[in-house]
Amino acid sequence: MCRASCAARTSRLIIPSRQTDRGRAHQLLGQGRDRQRQYHGLVRPILQLYVGAVLIMRTIFFARVCLTALAALLTAPQAVAERIKDMAQIQGIRTNQLVGYGLVVGLDSTGDQTSQAPFTVQSLRNMLAQLGVTVPANVTPQLKNVAAVAVHAVLPAFVKPGQTIDITVNSIANAKSLRGGSLLVTPLHGLDGQIYAIAQGNLIVSGFGVEGTDGSKLTVNVPSSGRIPNGATVELAVPTQLAQGDSITLNLNDPDFTTATRLVASVNKGMGDGIASMMDGSSIRVRAPIDITQRVAFLSMVENLEVEPGAASAKVIINSRTGTVVISSHVIVTPAAVSHGSLSVTIKEEQTVSQPNPLSKLGQTVVLSNSTIKVDQGSNRMFLFKPGVELDQIVRAVNDVGAAPGDLVAILEALREAGALQAELIVI
Repeated sequence: MCRASCAARTSRLIIPSRQTDRGRAHQLLGQGRDRQRQYHGLVRPILQLYVGAVLIMRTIFFARVCLTALAALLTAPQAVAERIKDMAQIQGIRTNQLVGYGLVVGLDSTGDQTSQAPFTVQSLRNMLAQLGVTVPANVTPQLKNVAAVAVHAVLPAFVKPGQTIDITVNSIANAKSLRGGSLLVTPLHGLDGQIYAIAQGNLIVSGFGVEGTDGSKLTVNVPSSGRIPNGATVELAVPTQLAQGDSITLNLNDPDFTTATRLVASVNKGMGDGIASMMDGSSIRVRAPIDITQRVAFLSMVENLEVEPGAASAKVIINSRTGTVVISSHVIVTPAAVSHGSLSVTIKEEQTVSQPNPLSKLGQTVVLSNSTIKVDQGSNRMFLFKPGVELDQIVRAVNDVGAAPGDLVAILEALREAGALQAELIVI
């Protein structure tokens, strides 16, 4: 009985322990699987972060490459293109010059002196006679507030009657100042003798002059010249050739075969093949619509086309009066050696007094002249121009020897005579 009961108790105790171990094993196995699932769940975000970082780095690299290329394009020298309206003019559309003679009145005793300018008195007599005022022949008016003037203006194209233009008024006698004066009615004539405008108005004079009783005077700018904005009214229009023919002609401001060729190509590209054709290095014929409305619109489009002008020829321009030298960018000097020295001669005159000895009965006091001559020759060294020397090297070489602008003029003229200066030398 006792053994059986003990065995039963033992068996009862062993069975629960085996079940517990199995439960623990299953629990540990489940935890391992959960950890593996967590590890697998972390791999995907890590890979996504890695791929995103790689893409961001590649994007930054390509962005740097693009910015570098853009900077290179922006810093690269670009050709300067000009509009056709800035480099050419339409033949037949031009300005016209007008000129007239008139009187300015109302001056403050600064007008013409009638004794030295008799035509002023004659003009005043004629004007008064037209107004019904007769001046006796034996009377010579002594005028101080009237001045004879020349009036000129520029009549632009397409200006119609009734519109106004600016005029310039200049004294033609000995008037000291036109300040405060008014121009009386003055007809403005063209070269054909016809009257195209009528001028009148108050002058605007920028200069002034004052004079003292002792003969001293002060003058600022030019008081004997003035302007009248919108001072002339147009009475007759000048006909133009815009509506004539089936084509118009463009004349280049600076004739050049390269510029003319590029202009023709630009017009044909923008307006159609065969529209423009070259007449010579200065003129281009452009076929245009017959209807004036369409022609104006057509010319508006043509004049806004852009053309890259050709490079100007190599020139050296010298102002002999001021010593100014302008050298273009395409000037080249062939091999040449230059040595330029300066020679200055100074003559100084001194006067001394020669007197006889004291208490001497012979001799007399005389004035003697002593001349001193000094010759100074510069010792500038020789410098050499290598083949293909350009503008900056020319200027640097001349500055290194300390040559003045006058010396530079002499050097350039000598190089031109020697055939070493590959440029046109222009002296103004």
